[in-house]
Amino acid sequence: MKSFRYTSFLIVLSLVQVTVFAQDEYPKVLAQEGDGIYSLLRRHGVSPTKYYNDFVDMNSEDLGADESLILGRHYRLPDTLAAKSVSVLEEGPTYSIFGDDFKKVDTVSNRLENTIYYLISGHGGPDPGAVEKYRGKLISEDEYAYDVTLRLARELISHGAEVHIIVEDKNDGIRDKRVLELDTDETVGSETIPLKQLERLKQRAKAVNDLYTKNSNKYQRLLVTHVDSRGEGTNIDVFFYHHEKSKNGKKLAESIHQTFYRKYKKFQPNRLYNGTFMERSSLYMVKNTLPAMAYIEIGNIRNKKDQRRILDPDNRQALAKWISEGILLDYESSQTTVSK
Repeated sequence: MKSFRYTSFLIVLSLVQVTVFAQDEYPKVLAQEGDGIYSLLRRHGVSPTKYYNDFVDMNSEDLGADESLILGRHYRLPDTLAAKSVSVLEEGPTYSIFGDDFKKVDTVSNRLENTIYYLISGHGGPDPGAVEKYRGKLISEDEYAYDVTLRLARELISHGAEVHIIVEDKNDGIRDKRVLELDTDETVGSETIPLKQLERLKQRAKAVNDLYTKNSNKYQRLLVTHVDSRGEGTNIDVFFYHHEKSKNGKKLAESIHQTFYRKYKKFQPNRLYNGTFMERSSLYMVKNTLPAMAYIEIGNIRNKKDQRRILDPDNRQALAKWISEGILLDYESSQTTVSK
């Protein structure tokens, strides 16, 4: 039997204590067409990984839904030398799986040190999932689920987690594009993805369970990310599933769900967040994997409103960021419970 190999990341962080002080004035820049927080910060030489939260805190009153920028409005940039009193961490290593533009991962904290996360993006290989047309071009579920999964992996790594990306595409990387081209070269480790659906699911479950068994004495969680496909008229919010008998899985799903609820309340106060978290043990990946897990549906690819959330690269980044914030809260609350 062929053995699996997986992309694994382990960040060892060393803190360099640097005291910096806030200043009264911060440079202001104009939001241009197509700008999101990540693209604006990168264009002005500011690390989005390190300073995203600073930017949001400084400009929260001028942000739109999903932490979006408003065209023509001026925004304050964090001063990378004097944003506020913080501990600045050494720059992290690079990972080719994220692509040339994202391969360098700045280390932000060690909040997830000694944790392991398994990330699975839905579909892939011979199965693109639902395929739709957008402005004359084909878009598919698997490409967008994979892009969000890579962005989530990068966020978790920046906080010190060990991350295993189960479904991989060696040449895609994170893509700051609206239309992500379809391909079928995704793999699980070094193995091609089978044609039959059940075999595909078994392959992924085995990959996770083998790793889980090897790391049985460590803190481990699984995140499965999908893009839903319902009728064109069905607009959905991000929602979550967990195993009915897993208290830790329920807690993880609830923590991410509550993070989304708070974000919607802050950035879309006139819109009720209708996303849910519930048990759905009938799903194969929920039923047949060992780690506590959350199964995430990020939108309906057939719905025009949901397409705006999924196709915009900065929205995909916000999704990954919010999911990671829920994961951080889940882990830290579990450590507080253990210490009591």
